[in-house]
Amino acid sequence: MTLLNSHKALGAVLVLLASLVLATLACTRADVPAPGVIGSAAEAAAPDPTEMPPDPTETGEPLPMVAESTQIPVEVPQPEPLVSPTYPPTPTLAVEQSTGTILYRARAGDVLRSIALRFGVLPSDIIASDGQLPAANELLVPGQILFVPRRLGSTGPADELIPDSELVYSPHAVGFDIQAFVESRGGYLGQYEEIVSKRSVDGAEVVALAARDHSVNPRLLLALIEYHSGWVTDPTEPTANELKYPLGHEAPDARGLYRQLTWLANELGTGFYGWRAGTLTEIIFPDNSIVRLAPELNAGTIGLQYYFSLRGSGRSWAEALSPTGLLGTYQKLFGDPFDYTHPLYEAGLEQPELILPFFKGRVWALTGGPHGAWERESAWAALDFAPSSLEPGCAKSDDWALAAAPGLVARTGEGVVVLDLDGDGEEQTGWNLLYLHVSNKQVEEGDFVETGDLIGHPSCEGGGASGTHLHFARKYNGEWILADGPLPFTLSGWVAQAGLKPYQGALIKGDEVVLACTCASRETNISR
Repeated sequence: MTLLNSHKALGAVLVLLASLVLATLACTRADVPAPGVIGSAAEAAAPDPTEMPPDPTETGEPLPMVAESTQIPVEVPQPEPLVSPTYPPTPTLAVEQSTGTILYRARAGDVLRSIALRFGVLPSDIIASDGQLPAANELLVPGQILFVPRRLGSTGPADELIPDSELVYSPHAVGFDIQAFVESRGGYLGQYEEIVSKRSVDGAEVVALAARDHSVNPRLLLALIEYHSGWVTDPTEPTANELKYPLGHEAPDARGLYRQLTWLANELGTGFYGWRAGTLTEIIFPDNSIVRLAPELNAGTIGLQYYFSLRGSGRSWAEALSPTGLLGTYQKLFGDPFDYTHPLYEAGLEQPELILPFFKGRVWALTGGPHGAWERESAWAALDFAPSSLEPGCAKSDDWALAAAPGLVARTGEGVVVLDLDGDGEEQTGWNLLYLHVSNKQVEEGDFVETGDLIGHPSCEGGGASGTHLHFARKYNGEWILADGPLPFTLSGWVAQAGLKPYQGALIKGDEVVLACTCASRETNISR
């Protein structure tokens, strides 16, 4: 073999090796849901980590050597082609034969497509009182009057329980002092302590961490703790399972208040963001009975309806949603929840200009399309990017994650940087960008950065990651902003589109398409 041919053969081997190694550079997690499954159903569908062989990249064990003559089939993930969404047929739940008309007043955050899905009609069936309708996935002007054909039969309760701003960690919660409130109520929560992220924290800080991490309103979390356990006002020390599982969700991975609140936040988010996206229109109870959700409700109320549906059906569900249920508990603690109403979307809201968060000319891979912003997949708000590497797993990277826009560093933590674009230092107001899995941070809380400034290196630090990458998400006024929604995640002109499952999808720019895949193949390469 000539020297030139030897170099060509070596090059081919290196290309193959690189494609196989890059396949590990992703947010490959054991808790990623099965197709089409979100929320609590994802827990049942996910593989049991105790039944899976250990990952050598996590245990530190050396990779097994394979003889050159051995042929081992390697199943490498392939990018999934994009699929255009379709409108499902109206559910067969006693559909009205005679068509009347419903007057619906658009809410902040509404889009025509989601409204159509909730009412069981097509966008073309809806008429605006002023004759001005935007495209199906553009934000409607709050208060705009729409005429919608009445196609659904019986639906669930239509009473609003809380405004959207009381489910998410919104501007009205900025001045709420969790520590002072807990101490003033004298309950066991003020005595409680737990280890979170390798440090001891008290009950008030557990609530604060859960509210911050999942962007769920702390007042709602406290009301739910009180409703289920009485810990906010009752000083009696709980015992046995009441101490392990204060919300009553008994699962091996949900011991302690923080993990209980994590489960709660994800289930609330499944209802809230599923309603926003139009993917959740009915509730299936544990006894397999079905209720079509009242289409005129707001996302915050649906979040509570969905959460309580996991705990029982019929009378128990109705009692939890009644004025003497959770709402009664909330009012005793905080008064009327609608006193805290704050519109989460303003008319004409747009995403600020953002760049792809890495250096121009560097090729990264889109290893994750729209998927969960934090923990499980309740809000498909995040994208994953992996730098090029010839090392598997959580390899050190010399590439840099950059500031996608100018802003103030609101928070740093284990693998976390939050960039506040309105500069007030509050994550509950305006646009915020979440960077996760960041090591060697070049910024501290309170720093002001310009577009393109260094944030840190992509890594596996913080959260569940088995390969070096950057997890990137947005929120506005405390609400996670869906990557493929009315305010699509747009980076250097590339626009996110979701797939049928979390982590699938693409970034699209004109006629160029970059598909998302953990395989980090040529179809996933992206640069600016």
